[in-house]
Amino acid sequence: MIRFDLRRLAALVRKETWQILRDPSTFLIAFVLPMILLFLFGYAVSLDTAKTRVGVVLEDSSAPALRLAQAYQSSRWFEVTMARTVAEVRDRMTDGQLRAIIVIPQDFGEGVKRGKVPPIQIIADGSQPNTANFAAAYGEGIRANWAASEGLQKNPGAAGAPVIVSARYWYNPELKSRYFLVPGSIANVMTMVGTLLTALVIAREWERGTMEAIMATPISMVEFIASKVIPYFLLAQCSMALCAVIGIWVFGVPFRGSIFALLAISSAFLMPALGLGLFISAATKNQFVASQAALLSAFLPTFLLSGFIYEIGSMPWPIQALTYIVPARYLIPSLETVFLVGDQWGLILPNIGIMLLFGMVFFTLSFRVTRRSLD
Repeated sequence: MIRFDLRRLAALVRKETWQILRDPSTFLIAFVLPMILLFLFGYAVSLDTAKTRVGVVLEDSSAPALRLAQAYQSSRWFEVTMARTVAEVRDRMTDGQLRAIIVIPQDFGEGVKRGKVPPIQIIADGSQPNTANFAAAYGEGIRANWAASEGLQKNPGAAGAPVIVSARYWYNPELKSRYFLVPGSIANVMTMVGTLLTALVIAREWERGTMEAIMATPISMVEFIASKVIPYFLLAQCSMALCAVIGIWVFGVPFRGSIFALLAISSAFLMPALGLGLFISAATKNQFVASQAALLSAFLPTFLLSGFIYEIGSMPWPIQALTYIVPARYLIPSLETVFLVGDQWGLILPNIGIMLLFGMVFFTLSFRVTRRSLD
């Protein structure tokens, strides 16, 4: 039985570190590509619904109609194009220049004189359902707020003052999508560095013929696996720190938690990420196949099934069940909590425990696949 030796481990770690330093592609994947992804999600990709282009058709020239039209023009949610008839803006919505048409009808002023809440017509572009629902909901909301400010009621005989609803958004008052896209992109970066790079390390040894030489040395399996994990663990942490600094200082994402919590979350996630990469590398023994397997089994599930872009609650139930075996599903809520809310350990600790459990499973599989007789 070969005993664990720190000197051998240190030598193997130095060997792997020099291999990383000699390979420019490693730094491209670990630092350049993450920054590209971060800037894309920070600037190019936006899920903000502000300034939706709509047309307001003012068929009535009464003072109440003009005040309602002004309410739409003053809204920060809409970019308004005024018109007198629907025909003037129909083609613009067909061409995609407008996402909705709000029609203030001819008898609008007469309805206000009778103390009623006159109806309006909202025509939305159904080719983009999310935007259509948003335009319809906020179009109706602006009309309701205007009616309340005018003292109008749906039932003229009803007594009492109108109720005005004031919405308040915690943690992200301006509803900026980059506040959750940037922390979510850090999860994608850590998946890419942790899984994609480690998926190549053992396969590279087999392809270059150096695995046989390593097997002839008096090293234990623990030393061999640890020498592959430690350098990439530190590399992934450096990449995560770089992304966090850019997110905070360049994109203005608030950081309300502690550095300790961020390191604890990232360290826990790197266990399944590194373990999965090593398992893929040992099982395939081919760098090209390993890279494709890493993208399919780690990067795409992190991007699509972790709640990063698409809310898990809106997915079909079979897909929701599938998300429970995606480690990033437990990373992204923890990252968003640390950045936007703070150190909420009641949420963070269970997620850390689940990620560590995934790490144990993947490392066990890695040991079994790469096992060899050292007696």
